[in-house]
Amino acid sequence: MDRQEPNPRIGGKGSVVFIATIAAYVASRGQTNNDYCSSKGAVVALAKALEVELAAKKIRVNSVSPGYVVTDMTLDLCDRYPWLADIMNNEPPKRLPQKAQQKPSKYSPDKFFIMASLNTKLILNTGAEIPALGLGTWQSKPGEVRAAVTYALNNGYRHIDAAYCYGNEEEVGLGLKDAFDNGKIKREDVFVTTKLWCTDHTRVEEGLDKSLKLLGLEYVDLYLMHWPIAMNPNGNHEKFPTRPDGSRDLYFERSHVSTYKDMEKLLGTGKAKAIGVANYSIRYLKELVPQVSVTPAVNQIENHILLPQQEIVDYCKELGIHVTAYSPLGSSGSPLMQLPVIQGIAQRKGCSTAAVLLSWHVACGRSVLAKSVTPSRISENLNLVPLDSNDLHEINAFIADTVAKNGFTRYVYPAFGVDFGFPDKA
Repeated sequence: MDRQEPNPRIGGKGSVVFIATIAAYVASRGQTNNDYCSSKGAVVALAKALEVELAAKKIRVNSVSPGYVVTDMTLDLCDRYPWLADIMNNEPPKRLPQKAQQKPSKYSPDKFFIMASLNTKLILNTGAEIPALGLGTWQSKPGEVRAAVTYALNNGYRHIDAAYCYGNEEEVGLGLKDAFDNGKIKREDVFVTTKLWCTDHTRVEEGLDKSLKLLGLEYVDLYLMHWPIAMNPNGNHEKFPTRPDGSRDLYFERSHVSTYKDMEKLLGTGKAKAIGVANYSIRYLKELVPQVSVTPAVNQIENHILLPQQEIVDYCKELGIHVTAYSPLGSSGSPLMQLPVIQGIAQRKGCSTAAVLLSWHVACGRSVLAKSVTPSRISENLNLVPLDSNDLHEINAFIADTVAKNGFTRYVYPAFGVDFGFPDKA
């Protein structure tokens, strides 16, 4: 690859041919259709990245996909995973000669998941791509968000997370406009998420319209139900109505399932490309999914090494629901960055502790939201690093040991007076 002169073009094509495919045995872990799409996206992204590197050396590349290849192993997997059989039936597979079939005796799933850290986008169950790293805008002070959004987009971010409840959607919108106005970034290049607040559960489209007006957008890429509980839409406060005793004024007449069914209607308006949920436990997902027509594309939850919520993550994988992690560094002050295990890995990798914490999510196939309004931090958070099996095992061992000793640590849990079904809050 380092030769001074590339080979002549072969048959009028490129000097190098990449065959981008995924070995059938990756499914032996028991992945869902959503996992498979994420895996495929990672391989394609890696092939594209290699193309770019070789292009700098004046080496032309042709990337091809061989399609679905039939082997004894893939046939066995089709029996075990109906979704794989459906895929192969819809696109005729190719038959691999018997002598070329390989049956690996051992497969390490760690290597497969580490590949995801090299990927910048993950695939939702809608087929859309969501950038793995997003800019969070929660708890940002007034007057700071506009510049942060513009700076982030101008420096490589393509995923912005907002919410009506945050009270800064207008600033987010101005930041988006500033970035779009320079002509280098187009609306379709940016994945924008916002959320339906609890006081708008009975007027879903109106809630989205308010957000779109503030954001200055015609549509959002993802619209989430912020919490699975409705508040009084006509209470004594627009966002946080209270009862005479000071408790939150909840509206139990409206179920989260009914709210989501109204969100499904938004897909026909063009105002939301995809819909999903946030802060959903397994219990709430079990209530929701059997009763609706559109499986949520995303479940956005608090997720970090002191609150991995693995049971929810695994359940979402079974359903084909992508998980986005918020508060990946902990709460205010980023306490997780001070943990010795994270500092040790960061020192070995020559990166920041924030990079390790963010990369852990991407390596596990989750998108993650990094919140900052400081330009240097925004840029620093882009420097994701690949984690090897030793790094992942070290983090997992720390999680197991810490949970056994101290239990889980949850930083975000509003005083709604409702049991949302999270085991650590039971």
